[in-house]
Amino acid sequence: MEYVIDSFPVKACHNIRIGRCKLFKEEKYRGYNASKRENFYGVKVQLVTTTDGIPVEMYIIPGAEHDSQILKRMYHDLPAESSLYGDSGYTNYEIEDHFEETEQVHLQISRKSNSKRKDQPHLRFIKECMRKRIETSISQISALMPRHINAVTANGFIVKLILFVMVFQIDKTI
Repeated sequence: MEYVIDSFPVKACHNIRIGRCKLFKEEKYRGYNASKRENFYGVKVQLVTTTDGIPVEMYIIPGAEHDSQILKRMYHDLPAESSLYGDSGYTNYEIEDHFEETEQVHLQISRKSNSKRKDQPHLRFIKECMRKRIETSISQISALMPRHINAVTANGFIVKLILFVMVFQIDKTI
């Protein structure tokens, strides 16, 4: 009943080739990866995994959208009284309260040092431990992918992306 959410970017092309990219043609696909401090052109994969690292839900969104805004639009099929752990990018107090009231899902978001709702030290430790599993899963999924996904259409690109996550999921469950 404990799940973890995080996102990772998937580049459709290098930044220098954005003008010639035929897969995605809109500005909403131009995003920023804060952990690598680089811009990218493509999509973000929002991944929800179990604490064992097995993906249970996946959402593909344009690269420019921020993680905290995505929680509003995502449909979660998580059981009542479960917990969903996320990093500080998902901080949105209104959404946390909404999840608690309507869906009975406890959002356990890691807090920044200047947060209005501070975490106690033991909660901070638990959240950090829970987050390490999804980071490992994302690294393993990225290792399965080639450096460049060859596709002719945007739908073909997304289908290949979904297949890489499904292969990882099948590999983890066997």
